[in-house]
Parts: sequence; C-alpha cells; structure tokens
Amino acid sequence: MSGIQPAPNPSPPQPIDGNAPSKPAESLSGLIERVTFFNEENGFAVLKLKVKSHRDLVTVIGALPSVSPGEWLHAEGRWIRDREHGLQFKAEILTSTPPTTLEGIEKYLGSGMVRGIGPVYARKLVEHFGESVFEIIENASARLQQVEGIGPKRRSQIKAAWAEQKVVRAIMIFLHSHGVSTSRAVRIYKTYGEDAIEKVRANPYILARDITGIGFKSADQIAQKLGVPFDSLLRAAAGLDHVLLEATNAGHCALPLAQLLEGAGKLLLVDDAVIAQALDRTLAGRNLLRESIDGTDLIFLPALQRAETGIALHVKRLLAGNVSYPPIDVERALAWCQDKLGNPLAAAQQEAVRLALRHRLLVITGGPGVGKTTLVRALLLILRAKGVECLLCAPTGRAAKRLSEATGQPARTIHRLLEVKAGTGGFLRNESNPLETDLVVVDECSMVDVSLMHHLLRAVPARASVIFVGDVDQLPSVGPGNVLRDLIESNILPVVRLTEVFRQATQSRIITGAHAINHGQLPDLRAAPEGSDFHFIDRATPEAVVPTLLEIVRDRIPRRFGLDPIRDIQVLSPMHRGSLGVRELNLRLQETLNPPRPDEPHVDRFGWRFAPRDKVIQVENDYDKEVFNGDIGLVRSIDPIEQELVVRFDPRDVTYRFSELDELALAYAITIHKAQGSEFPAVVIPLAMQQYLLLQRNLVYTGITRGRKLVVLIGQRQALATAVRNHRTDRRFSGLLARLKATT
Repeated sequence: MSGIQPAPNPSPPQPIDGNAPSKPAESLSGLIERVTFFNEENGFAVLKLKVKSHRDLVTVIGALPSVSPGEWLHAEGRWIRDREHGLQFKAEILTSTPPTTLEGIEKYLGSGMVRGIGPVYARKLVEHFGESVFEIIENASARLQQVEGIGPKRRSQIKAAWAEQKVVRAIMIFLHSHGVSTSRAVRIYKTYGEDAIEKVRANPYILARDITGIGFKSADQIAQKLGVPFDSLLRAAAGLDHVLLEATNAGHCALPLAQLLEGAGKLLLVDDAVIAQALDRTLAGRNLLRESIDGTDLIFLPALQRAETGIALHVKRLLAGNVSYPPIDVERALAWCQDKLGNPLAAAQQEAVRLALRHRLLVITGGPGVGKTTLVRALLLILRAKGVECLLCAPTGRAAKRLSEATGQPARTIHRLLEVKAGTGGFLRNESNPLETDLVVVDECSMVDVSLMHHLLRAVPARASVIFVGDVDQLPSVGPGNVLRDLIESNILPVVRLTEVFRQATQSRIITGAHAINHGQLPDLRAAPEGSDFHFIDRATPEAVVPTLLEIVRDRIPRRFGLDPIRDIQVLSPMHRGSLGVRELNLRLQETLNPPRPDEPHVDRFGWRFAPRDKVIQVENDYDKEVFNGDIGLVRSIDPIEQELVVRFDPRDVTYRFSELDELALAYAITIHKAQGSEFPAVVIPLAMQQYLLLQRNLVYTGITRGRKLVVLIGQRQALATAVRNHRTDRRFSGLLARLKATT
C-alpha cells in the first residue's frame, strides 16, 4: 500500500528566500500526524509530519494517491518559505507506507479510513492486539470479537471495509500513476470489482462509458500511457461513442452522420479514414445504428432507437383499440360532476372530458392557471364513480405529491409505478407483467424522456387508456428526446389546448407574468404592491446581484412571508458556471445559511462540503436506494466513524457512504432544468447578460412557473428582455416524430 509518484504542479507557494532550482534535493521521513488538506482530484496534500530531528511538526506539501494519519512518509524535495504559511518542505516525490509503530497504527486505524473503526475502537484494537492488528483483521477477523463492543456485525463490517480499501488504494495508485484523478476509485471498484485494474488495462475507455465523473480525456490519458496507439481503431471507436453520449446528455437521441464524424475528428485528431473505419466496424457490430430519417443519415445508440420505435408501436396499439369504460351518459356525467366540484367547467374543459371518454389516448396541455388539474379531477370523479381503475403518476416525487394533493387520489413517481428493480434500473412492470388499471394519467409530461416513456407505455395493459398532461411550452426533458412536443405535432391523437386563464388565477402576478412571457411580452415590472407574489429587483451589474440575492433569501423573504430560507426558498439559475451559476451561488448560500459549526462533523468530498442541515440534490438515478435524479433533501446527520451521511428525502431517510457522495450536490441553488416538475413555496432567479447564450423564453417561463407563493427576479432588465424575445429553441435530433407520423 505505497505509492511513489511525481507531484503535479498544484500552484506551489512562491519562495521568498534562496531555493534556486539547482539546489540539490533533500529527504525527510516521519510519521503523518495530521492531514491538513487532501485534494482527491489531483492528490495534492498538505501534511503535518512528526520528524525525529525536528522539535515541531513539519509541514510537507506534495502529491500522492491517498494518505491517512499514522502512515510513515518519505519525502524528497526542498525547503521553501511561503509568505503566508512559513517554512514548508515541498516534495517532488512522496512515498507512504502503512505504519509499524503502535502510535502510528492507532492513528491510522482511527483516521476513518476503515468503516466501523474510529478513535475509540482503534485504541481498543491496538491495546488488545498490538502490532499484529493488521494481520488479525486480514486473516483472523473472528478474533476481533475479543474486543469489547465488537460483535459479529461490526467485525464483518471491519473485515469487508479492510478488504475493500486495499483494492481501492491499489486502484488509486494505478490512476495516480497515469495522471488521473483518484476520487472515483471506489466507484471503479464497485463497478468492476477486484479485477478493476485488469479490466481497465484491457480497455481503458470503458471508464468513460461506465464511470460517472471520468470522461474520454482521462480514459485516453491512461490509454496513451498504457501504449494504446493514438490512431488505433479501439481509440477511434471510443471517441465516436463519447461524442454520441455527449449528444444524448444534451437531449439528442441521435446525431447526423456528418456531425458525428466532425465531432469525432475534433476530439481524436486522427486521419478521417481511421474514424470512418472505426465507424464501419462499430456499425457492423451493431454497437451503433445508422438510419435515414426525413432524408438525414442519423446515428443512434441502440437503446434510444429501440425506445423511439417502441413508443411509436405502443401509441399505434393504443390508438387502434376502443375505450374499455362502462357506458357513460356524458352530458349527465358532466352536469353531475360540475355539481360535485361546485364549479362550472369551461367549454374547452367539457370538450376535453368528452374526448377523454371517447379516445384511449389524449394530450392535455396549457400553461399555469388554465385548469389542467381541475379537468383531471373532473375526469377522475366521473370514471371512479363508474368503477374505473385509475393510476396517477409523474416523473418526480415532488410532482407526484402535488398531483395527489390536487386530485385527492394517490399518485406515484413513474419509477415506483413501474416497480424499478434495485441495481439494474430495469422495471418489473412491462408487456409480460402489465399494470393493473383501466387508465393511466401522466402529469408533467414535458419532462419525460424517450427511455422512460417507452418503459411506461410497455406496461400499459391492452384494455387501458392513457392521458398525458403537461405544459409543452416548458423546457423539454433533461434526458434525450422531446416526447410531449412530438406527440402533439404528430397530429395522430387528440390534443386539448387549454388557454383561458381562470379569474381567480388572474389575481396572481406569477401566472399573468408567466403568460405574458410565453406570448413574447415583458411582465409588469413596476414596483409590486404589498403582498404581491411576483417581484422584479433591478440591478445594473452581475456583481450587484449576488449580495442582493443573499439578503433576499436570508432576511427579507423569511421576515415578510414567514418562510424557511433553506426548506422553502429555492434559487434557480440558468447556468452552472460563473458568478451567477449554481456552483458559486451554492457556496455563497451555504456560507450564509449554514455556516460551519466547530462542534459538528462535516465531510468534504467531490468538490463539496456537506454538513447537517445542508440542502442537497440527487444528481443521478440510484436504483438501490430508490432515489432519482432531481430529488431534493436535507442532510440529517454525518457519522465520521461509519463514514455515512443520512439525507431526509420526505418521507424517508436515505444513507450514503462517503464514497457515494458524488451522487449528491448542494441544492441551495439548482439549474432551472433540474427544477422541472417541481414547485417551491418561493423561487429566486438571478438574470444577467453574462448568461446570454442561455437566455431563452422557455427557460425563464419554466423558472417562473416553479414558484407557488412567491417569485423574485433579480438582475438586469436587458437580460429579461433578451430572454423574452428569444423564442429559439435548440433542435433535438430524434426520429420519434417521423415514427409517430408513420403509424397512421
């Protein structure tokens, strides 16, 4: 468990005294007393070393794949004097080895590197087994139960964690020796097991395909050091895969052939003939698929082509049949329903009820305040009175909860409705095991991508009907495709467009402002009256936006509206980077709303600091935990000994190992895309011209419609005007619309 690696250049401190490059290297050895700082991305460390020849602890800076207190460190380098931190030993080569002294072993075991052992158990283990404790853990773990407090469960946990950390450290050293971040080592181990290094040596490019956070360039760096030829077909095929995967992350289901080749050429920097040959081989192996749609040659990943084809086939199947509802006198049912609701239905809503009772597929679309939910309630009232079995679902937990509250009927996420299988991401409900229902109502359809829609339609039984509900003017799904828009534009199934804003909704400036934006007009930006739910705060520069935003979130909204600044207020930004991007805003908001407390544990992982009360968001689907991309929760507790963090996702707690925290990010601020399908009591949106490339009408419209009680826009009037004028939407390459039209 040692690593000897040259240190990268981590912006070293500038010396202020004589340490010329020609000065011969010195060496230093000692016990690592404390790890002051360790960057998992590049291995840069600041260590406090106990050295026999020095009275005080020595500060050593350098890089190595992993490090723990108690290890013995050998460093080769030079002394420097940093202006801020004083005398330091800057190492060019660092070697760490497991400790051999009792003091070192106790520090090593108590550092948290092995789950289940903290300082208390480390002391007990060393007192009981002395220098042989490592041997006991590895080869005679049953003896651990001789130590007070260690039972079968903890003993098993310690042994498993010890075995895992040995393999993980080997992976870290392998990655570090090839100049790649070691922060994903645990994920690599979990994906490939003990044969991880052998598998990566055989094909380094599998890392870019399988491991979140490792891209093509990092995998390529390993491949080059392993001797994979720059112009090899293996590298070219991996480059093609990467370009296509990046396109799906941007919402495309495919790429035109010419665009794929151009992107691969820029990435790979090899002869076009090599890329063409790699593509031919990939197509022959059916790892990619080529199809001509509307005169354009498109290249698909097989799973996405299957999803598109499957959606079209299931839509055709549903359109071909008749509704299975019992006989219903529609006009009498409408009169009865309106009496029950206590409100008359608008003409468009009544026509929608007639269509829904006559057709097996129906789309209901419209903006906020136009009565989509009232219409769904009316339909459910009529159908349930006739004994019709109905299932309600939405893409996110928040959307499902809102649908349930609005209709008075239980609603689930699509994943839970389809009974997602732990570990695989597959579903138990499909053609062979369909849902038991006569009607499926799918809310927030604008955010359902092609893959999830395919799985859903597969599970709709032969007799059932489907109603899609959503706002087609919102942003399309984060995942590939634009399913709701394609369904509407296909003209093969009935579509109800609700446009009339109901009188009570016109009292909301959120709703009137959203509709103004959707029609290409600026909302009313004049100073809002007391108690208004929509406010615009003009700021001339992006630099002036952030302090205003922090004050609004921390003080003014909680004071005036009685809302909790962490739970109830959501900052939404169009972008990730920059001073108004979610990265910077999260750091500033965390510092403002949940500053560090010296008596509380925290954990630094994957570029974030997590502490109790922090608001966090799940950034990928975890089928084992049943937590999905976009779910928002609060950190409840952190256990440094067990190396676990617990997040409350209402109504349940979910436990994460520290090594799994790349699944989480801070969520004081999230992108508007991530907020799709969710509503928050209060929404604050910064807008500035520095976001120019992302200022689009549907983006701001979607952001504003996320606020339930209050929306505050802070920024430049010009930026809002630019977004409202920009009705251009990025084209998503897909074959679904053509496939739907071909079903008639």
